[in-house]
Amino acid sequence: MLQCIFVLSDSGEVLLEKQLTGHRVDRAICDWFWNQILTQGDSLKLVPVISSPTHYLFQVVREGITFLACTQVEMPPLMAIEFLCRVADVLSNYLDGLNEDLIKDNFVIVYELLDEMIDNGFPLTTEPNILREMIAPPNIVSKVLSVVTGNTSNVSNTLPGATASYVPWRKTDLKHATNEVYVDLVEEMDATINRDGNLVKCEIYGEVQVNSNLSGLPDLTLSFANPSIFNDVRFHPCVRLRPWELNQNLSFVPPDGQFKLMSYRVKKLKSTPIYVKPQFTSDSGTCRISVLVGIRNDPGKPIDNITVEFRLPPCVTASDLSPNYGSVNVLADKTCSWTIGRMPKDKAPSMSGTLVLETGMERLHVFPTFQVAFRIMGVALSGLKIDKLDLKNPLSRPHKGFRALTRGGEFQVRS
Repeated sequence: MLQCIFVLSDSGEVLLEKQLTGHRVDRAICDWFWNQILTQGDSLKLVPVISSPTHYLFQVVREGITFLACTQVEMPPLMAIEFLCRVADVLSNYLDGLNEDLIKDNFVIVYELLDEMIDNGFPLTTEPNILREMIAPPNIVSKVLSVVTGNTSNVSNTLPGATASYVPWRKTDLKHATNEVYVDLVEEMDATINRDGNLVKCEIYGEVQVNSNLSGLPDLTLSFANPSIFNDVRFHPCVRLRPWELNQNLSFVPPDGQFKLMSYRVKKLKSTPIYVKPQFTSDSGTCRISVLVGIRNDPGKPIDNITVEFRLPPCVTASDLSPNYGSVNVLADKTCSWTIGRMPKDKAPSMSGTLVLETGMERLHVFPTFQVAFRIMGVALSGLKIDKLDLKNPLSRPHKGFRALTRGGEFQVRS
């Protein structure tokens, strides 16, 4: 049972406080938590459960916003973390993003959502489709009406019919002019490559996203050609666990609209689609930099949205950074961003330039880490393949579509 939820900015300011039970949690716990962050560094933000002298703390960090839940009693930590993740997903969906200004501008809606999502410390309604029926998303019209009428509430006067249904994530009596269902495989590649060019870590985090516009109460079964590649899986509440345990099929009654059916991890990857080779040569107070980008394993589809970023040490200034393809931008915090875009077919993009060292320094002793981003449409680098999607008792023959997308996540190249 959670006793309180705090929403903190990236500077530790309490943006919102939601007390959930009769026992009030003092804001001093946030000061203790932030002092631990300042003392131990940002690595503490990677620890989901922290024990303080008085409370158990659960934290989830999204886009610089920290969702901090507190309790004095023992409870399943995965339930608390999963609930905070769902809160972050719902707010991001409602507000079209997640940052300090959005939360301050839509304080009432955020508070109303928390009221509906948790009751007396226990999760209640967490399905975005049902919440949208209960609480209207923010828009210009609603803001103008709230100013004119003085009514700041966005909560509907009637409960959605699905709240009393045995399928609480789906509206009742749904009708669509055209029955359509689309399945997208969206994957992010996390990789770490050391200075010798050896692959230290390479794994895929993926999501099966579904956009369902089906009438009635459809019953779907999604099967994969190679489900054995999964290392970890997580399902939407609509998925029946028994068919998955028996033959790795996803059997479910879908919510209406877009939702995340499943997330997974795949660790059996031995290569990356592109490579980045940085070289540094320094002497007499200057340093020459050369970076080469190329295709390691051709995925069969164009690789685009390629960017390479690295941050220079405080004692180094960049000058004359010139690429043979794309453009380079040096920011005020000494972050160099090389935008390549789509990988050309006729040449390998490269960038070279000079780094000026601080007076008294002969050589560069600390080398930057390169962050690589990319996108490949129509390819799932994990090798996951959808076999078929079956629909039981359809009202009409639906249109089905499948797509795949891979993008670079935490892709680091150490120099």
